[in-house]
Amino acid sequence: MSKTVPPLDVPKDAQDTYNKNYKTITHDSGRLMLFAGDQKIEHLNDDFFGEGIHEDDHNPEHLFKIASKAKIGCFATQLGLISHYGADYPKIPYLVKLNSKTHLTPTSQHEPFSNLLHTVDQIVAFKKSSKLNILGIGYTIYLGSEYESEMLHAASQVIYSAHQNGLITVLWIYPRGKSVPNEKDPHLIAGAAGVAACLGSDFVKVNPPKREGASSAELIREATLAAGRTKVVCAGGSSVDGAVFLTQLWEQIHVGGCSGNATGRNIHQKPLVEAVRMCNAIYAITVENVPVEDAVRIYNGA
Repeated sequence: MSKTVPPLDVPKDAQDTYNKNYKTITHDSGRLMLFAGDQKIEHLNDDFFGEGIHEDDHNPEHLFKIASKAKIGCFATQLGLISHYGADYPKIPYLVKLNSKTHLTPTSQHEPFSNLLHTVDQIVAFKKSSKLNILGIGYTIYLGSEYESEMLHAASQVIYSAHQNGLITVLWIYPRGKSVPNEKDPHLIAGAAGVAACLGSDFVKVNPPKREGASSAELIREATLAAGRTKVVCAGGSSVDGAVFLTQLWEQIHVGGCSGNATGRNIHQKPLVEAVRMCNAIYAITVENVPVEDAVRIYNGA
């Protein structure tokens, strides 16, 4: 079991809420299995309709069906989707993504910038009125963009406000912009993880680093060390073979020192029954600490 120590920006009257939320999303393991459902803005319909994508994924309710039936830590998506479907799925543990942008404008045309869609105060008010199980907030920073200072400022404010209300925070940090020649550079990704620590986030989601001839799991060790008490979770990326994905996840945790994962496409692009099995397999590795072979059996329905 993992003991939760609230950061000092969580006031005493919010510490019980923070501890409960942290324990819920990590299932008292210290690791986070985050089901990412924020791509309908980020990637438009590219991730939900097309070759290799099951027809279940054409409808956004597919995300909620998965999250309601599978073992997860929390389900991250935008407030609008939660407001439409939350009444039918009140038991899902939600994390609200506070900013998003589409992929339509290339970096060569405009440096990436993602503004706030909602404030933390609005999320807290919605949580109270809806009675939904909202446990945290998420925010994306494009480190290296000419607008990084605006995003760093916004992230620091939402983290502080979230902690004041006992909510858990997850930063998505991606080095991106004309000044960033290699978004997957291990040293740069470690720097991004360190930025998340400086902003006081509980978790940071980064892309797995890459370098020719090196293991991604070994490379991310620099990031997990740089993050200190901010826990690193790896992005799932585009869909790959289930056993390959689960092996990579196990290595990210046990070789790289990651504290979980944030996975979307490798889950929701599958039919409902298979998507639930994939969630359960990811959860088994992340939270229950099972070997890869056992997780693959769960995914295969054995």
